[in-house]
Amino acid sequence: MIDLAAIQYAHKRITSHTVRTPLILSRTLSDKCAVPVALKLEHYQTTGSFKLRGATNAILRLTEAERARGVIAASTGNHGRALSYAARALGSRAIICMSRLVPENKILEIRRLGADVRIVGDSQDEAQQEVDRLVTTDGLVMLPPFDHPDIVAGQGTIGLEIIEEMPDVANVLVPLSGGGLAAGVAAAVKSMRPGTRVIGVTMERGAAMKASLDAGHPVQVKETESLADSLGGGIGLDNKLTFCMCRALLDDVVLLSESEIASGVRHAYEKESEILEGAGAVGIGALLARKINGGVRGPLAIVLSGRNIDMELHRRVINGNTDPFRGGV
Repeated sequence: MIDLAAIQYAHKRITSHTVRTPLILSRTLSDKCAVPVALKLEHYQTTGSFKLRGATNAILRLTEAERARGVIAASTGNHGRALSYAARALGSRAIICMSRLVPENKILEIRRLGADVRIVGDSQDEAQQEVDRLVTTDGLVMLPPFDHPDIVAGQGTIGLEIIEEMPDVANVLVPLSGGGLAAGVAAAVKSMRPGTRVIGVTMERGAAMKASLDAGHPVQVKETESLADSLGGGIGLDNKLTFCMCRALLDDVVLLSESEIASGVRHAYEKESEILEGAGAVGIGALLARKINGGVRGPLAIVLSGRNIDMELHRRVINGNTDPFRGGV
């Protein structure tokens, strides 16, 4: 487990390198749910997603010698972008390994930030195999996207900020993939307000953490294209941290269809004037689909985790395509 002290130290460490993102009241969602609903605008972070918090904290915790060796990670896009940005800012170099399922806009941005990009296989697990090889052959320092104490502590700073600004929050909805964000936020929230429910939200297609929680141990799932591409990828069969934390701390996990994710993206744009990628909109999608078990209690906070969507894909979703990868409307 990552404790509150580690998250508090991470918050102090990264303050001068990251943005403290706003927590704002959504009038439309508050009216719809009849309770106060606040949006944590983490897509306002410098690299367009929450990932910069964990990446920055992890690199700042390295020694000078470790930074000189360079850092490496597998990524579905946003962690790679954050790690590339943080490495360049803090005097290191980054190699990012990704599968062929990662959208081209995310690959191009990582290259723009100066990282060495390797496209390997059709899953994050295959990309991770290349990471493991390069750690052994080239002596690079692996900073994985979620299953690392400094990554989890960095992401947990979002939970600190939510509680500081909404101390009576009753429910927190957080996107769930490998569990770094959900575990960190839940650890912070539960430590400061134990009665608050923390609910992970993910997609129906290839939800590795949900499948693992149901099985009682980490399992592999088949990856497929989804509007919530950032939530893809496995959690690692040798997962050491986030599986146990999610099992202990999450009160529920909600699965969304592609059309429900699209509804979240569309609502964010049309009603909140925000551009979100699919993964960033799943909390809104869960509310709109009325999938919160036990009903909505307020106040409620939703983490909007990222904005790094291909704009042509965003246009198709806004125009009514509810499943862009299968041509559905």
